Amino acid sequence: PIQVGSHFHFFEANKALEFDREKAYGKHLDIPAGAAVRFEPGDEKKVQLVEYSGRRKIYGFRGLVDGDIDEERVFRPNDSNQNAAVKNDAGEDNANKKGGK
Repeated sequence: PIQVGSHFHFFEANKALEFDREKAYGKHLDIPAGAAVRFEPGDEKKVQLVEYSGRRKIYGFRGLVDGDIDEERVFRPNDSNQNAAVKNDAGEDNANKKGGK
């Protein structure tokens, strides 16, 4: 099972979860603070996501963003970090600043 907490950047959720990661960029689950959603193998769930507010900077999680979420980004593979690769509907692996490595 995979569990995702209320404040976790959903884009960076466990790479075994299959969903449109590009649409989840800059968003977290719309559930009460401290709560979490559990995903069991083979289950399908619909979840509501909301955008981060405040300074809109994300650090930590899986290290895929680490900075301002409003910067223009492109979604493409990042060969320098194989462990950070994630699945999404477009078959792309990572979010990097436009023109990044």
